[in-house]
Amino acid sequence: MTGHTDNQIVISAPVDLTWELTNDLERWPHLFSEYASVEVLERDGDRVTFRLTMHPDEKGKIWSWVSEREADKESLTVEARRVETGPFEHMSIRWEYEEVPGGTSMRWIQDFAMKPTAPVDDAGMTEHINRNSRIQMELIRDKVEQHAKETGRAAPAAMPR
Repeated sequence: MTGHTDNQIVISAPVDLTWELTNDLERWPHLFSEYASVEVLERDGDRVTFRLTMHPDEKGKIWSWVSEREADKESLTVEARRVETGPFEHMSIRWEYEEVPGGTSMRWIQDFAMKPTAPVDDAGMTEHINRNSRIQMELIRDKVEQHAKETGRAAPAAMPR
């Protein structure tokens, strides 16, 4: 069995601003509540290899791993994968952005499989990622929208929630 998640949110901000803020890796500890730090290990054009470190979990464990992502602004997509897989057999992530009435649709698609020794199985991780993605996307939406207002770059017409 493998895990698959697909989560989406509309952000009331222009696609260029949403892209700029959400793809600025050094900003991630301020956008996401779960990340304590990001260390960029290598940049090669639009490809970045980086280490993410999370805040301690409820048991005090600090999770950290290396990922690689490649952003394609022309197609408004990002392809990423874990290089240090940790409890995952594999983890691939795709971010898609689309200009929609009132702002930007941001979509995260994740495909993965857990190792047999992982503390959770594919179904459990799917549930966790779906729950956490909604939380993180709402935080990011609020922060991007606030930044858009503060800088006068809000979307032309806000979408009702």
